[in-house]
Amino acid sequence: MEAVRQGSHTSAGGREVVGYTCDHCAHTWSRPVETDVEVYDIVRADLPDATLYGTVWQVQTDRIQVRGSGGAWLRWVERWRVVVY
Repeated sequence: MEAVRQGSHTSAGGREVVGYTCDHCAHTWSRPVETDVEVYDIVRADLPDATLYGTVWQVQTDRIQVRGSGGAWLRWVERWRVVVY
């Protein structure tokens, strides 16, 4: 079972990272912001109101356009919210 948590964009050691905190024990961890995202990669986008899964359609420096299955939706998201699968 996977519980997707909302992270926060920050930096550590000169790198952009997404920081997380466990609601139960206050343990913290981080992951680097994805830098090698390419068109047609399969991704998860962790948004405040939803978790979206789709295909990368366009890539810009600070944001990525994600397309839903079958073209059901197309949405720009901040790069730090994206996890490549």
